[in-house]
Amino acid sequence: SSMAKRSDITQAILMQSQEELISFVQAVQKASPVDSQALPYPDDMAGYDSKIIMASGSFIQGSSIELSADAPLRAPYTAYFQGGLTEESIELALMLALRDMKKM
Repeated sequence: SSMAKRSDITQAILMQSQEELISFVQAVQKASPVDSQALPYPDDMAGYDSKIIMASGSFIQGSSIELSADAPLRAPYTAYFQGGLTEESIELALMLALRDMKKM
């Protein structure tokens, strides 16, 4: 339930479309402290049956505590958002995502 106590760091965020999903993940990359100029695009990846898009501008590759997002490009359009070293970095990523998605 939505009132249950949380103990994980990953938030599933449901989008309305594939375009919103891509825009959200790209905004997370833009807000990242490392490689913010990189623009992730969906691509095939071994072990997945659909294209995947991933954002991770982290200092340590594969770190789950740092800001990241990833998503398979299929319905339901769900992004998996996690980490963030500070509250401000998380807020910045979400503000950029909302701004970019409003432009659609």
